[in-house]
Amino acid sequence: MNPRPGSQFRLKFGFLVIAIVLSFYGARLVQLQAIDPGSYSQIAYKEGLEQVVLPASRGEIEDRNGVAMAASMDGLMVIADPFLTAPKAPQLAKFLADRLGVDYFATLEKLRKTTGDGKRYQIIAHRIPATKVRKALADAADQGFQGLSTERDPIRAYPLNDVGANVVGFIGQDDENGPLAGLERTFNKQLAGADGEARYIAVKGRQVPLSEAEITEPRDGRPLRLTLDSDAQWFTQRTLAAAVRNWKAASGVAIVMDSHTGELLAYADYPSFDANDPQATDKEYYGSKGVQDPYEPGSVEKVLTLSSVMDSGHATPETRLTVPDVLMRDNWPIHDHGRQGTVKLTLAGVLSRSSNIGTTLSAETMEPSEIRDYLAKFGLGQRTNVGLRGESAGVVPAAPWSDIQRATISYGQGMTVTPLQMIAAVNTIANGGVRVSPSLIEGTATTDTGVKVGTSQATATRVLSADTAEKMSRMMETVLDPEEGTAPLARIPGYRVAGKTGTAQVNENGKYLDNLNDNSFVGFAPADNPRFTVYVVLRHVNGGAGGLTAGPAFKRIMSYMLRKYGIPPTDTTATPYETTWGGRGTGNLQP
Repeated sequence: MNPRPGSQFRLKFGFLVIAIVLSFYGARLVQLQAIDPGSYSQIAYKEGLEQVVLPASRGEIEDRNGVAMAASMDGLMVIADPFLTAPKAPQLAKFLADRLGVDYFATLEKLRKTTGDGKRYQIIAHRIPATKVRKALADAADQGFQGLSTERDPIRAYPLNDVGANVVGFIGQDDENGPLAGLERTFNKQLAGADGEARYIAVKGRQVPLSEAEITEPRDGRPLRLTLDSDAQWFTQRTLAAAVRNWKAASGVAIVMDSHTGELLAYADYPSFDANDPQATDKEYYGSKGVQDPYEPGSVEKVLTLSSVMDSGHATPETRLTVPDVLMRDNWPIHDHGRQGTVKLTLAGVLSRSSNIGTTLSAETMEPSEIRDYLAKFGLGQRTNVGLRGESAGVVPAAPWSDIQRATISYGQGMTVTPLQMIAAVNTIANGGVRVSPSLIEGTATTDTGVKVGTSQATATRVLSADTAEKMSRMMETVLDPEEGTAPLARIPGYRVAGKTGTAQVNENGKYLDNLNDNSFVGFAPADNPRFTVYVVLRHVNGGAGGLTAGPAFKRIMSYMLRKYGIPPTDTTATPYETTWGGRGTGNLQP
């Protein structure tokens, strides 16, 4: 039976339509595969491309014994696929805000963000403790929420809490903030390393099976080892805090230095903060006031002035001075605290009794430029570059000086320093006349501004002769004498101790205040073979003097260091210098 003519026509027409459609597909296939395959495959690739950050582990900050002061712990970042989270975005945003502490409105926006580049990868939270995240996501799944996943994201933790916090600093808890203070910020490039990245083809947010992934492995950060001893740091901080509170000071700084190497074994600021919860403390106390906030050192400066006078050949410890009860310079009166009438002091007595007038008379044997040169060699007016942020250089006025300037600078007013500068300067006496630059970092590290710091970069500069340093050390021992000195409360039984008090008026807006002092004490022990140099500064104390307020704190810290490091008691006795002299005289200072 032959097909009917109409049926044949419809069959032929159908084949023609099929042929035409196939020709269009064939042409499109030729275009995709032969004419411009690269661009179209790239479009397809990009449409399904997912990029995932592979976080690097941050390098630890350790004390000199390897104790972690800043470390990385197991943490996770929480990731959302907006295509899956959008339907229940308000409810899920509230759940995550309650469980993970994220911002509700920012999270809601990310959970709904399905337009624009079309990425199915939104970071909801950074650096959340792994156990907390896993529990929260398990509960989210139980409540029917979909589209949440996690990636490794180490958390920064501070195992010692407030110990060394002003030095170590802290980092923020999200990418926008990053390192916010201290060494964490200064050495971020070394500590942070570099994050890696994974790129792969995904469908509905999941990697296509058997598809290849492009992976750039993360480069973990390198550790930073400090010269600090965390045990000594803890004790120094607690002692300083007690002194600040006891004397109702505004703040304080205490530093322990290795007398021979210049390494900082403790560097304490108070008030301080818990690096794990910095938001609980005012931002004013995040940094180190010990380098950021210069002050007038007061009578501690007399050690440097009188050392310079002796080293330049203008006096000896036995040099005799007649010291009046008032001295006029440029129509300004100079007094000695708590003394009336004329006294006859040796140069050693000028130091032990902390005479402003005697120091002024001594300084006047030298030209101002000569004194300033010595102060520069001691390191004043220059940053120490130990690696702490915001370090001030202080101010030592340029010469020439007026007569009253030479007088006030000689006893530590009219100039500013930092505690770190001053301890390094006085440590020059302990180290036989050689100034060693202070160090906080072991080896070498580079700051974010490109400055290399550390023990490998430390310098040693001869400032005084060994003979001058030995004589000044013996003079400083008289400061602690119960009958002759201003700081008997700083004595340590069984040890020879050399030291000096400082009691400086506070200059505010160009005017010295009557009711506030910056009190300090610096010293080293054992005086005959120095091992440690300690400096304690109490800022804005209402009354009192350095020997009374800072001296006992020095004693506690130095005693601890001597015990901890097993330094045997001193087996020698100092030969004291005469501090006064009899007969008549107007002063035998050599011109």
